[in-house]
Amino acid sequence: VQLQASGGGLVQPGGSLRLACAASGSIAAFDTRDWYRQAPGKQRELVATITHAGSTVYADSVKGRFTISRDNARSTVYLQMNSLTPEDTAVYYCRYTGSDERKYWGQGTQVTVSS
Repeated sequence: VQLQASGGGLVQPGGSLRLACAASGSIAAFDTRDWYRQAPGKQRELVATITHAGSTVYADSVKGRFTISRDNARSTVYLQMNSLTPEDTAVYYCRYTGSDERKYWGQGTQVTVSS
């Protein structure tokens, strides 16, 4: 399974970005997809999770601001990020977990929130 993340960039505080993560290869019928982020000097942290059926979980720090969604026909997961703050600055990674529990990571996309 290969993951291609896109959509990062530089945005002002209060702005929005939409990340996308497209999966290709031997994709399982039932998979779970996550977005993680890692800020400089910090550990990688889970941002949001979505199951194949569409159930979602969010980190407390992003609840009400971020929305994870998926398009199963396109094997793509999205992360809509609104009301961004400098604390959201990080490299964002998508992760795929197949029905066999194997995990794959995307290459990461940089999100920088700065005026």
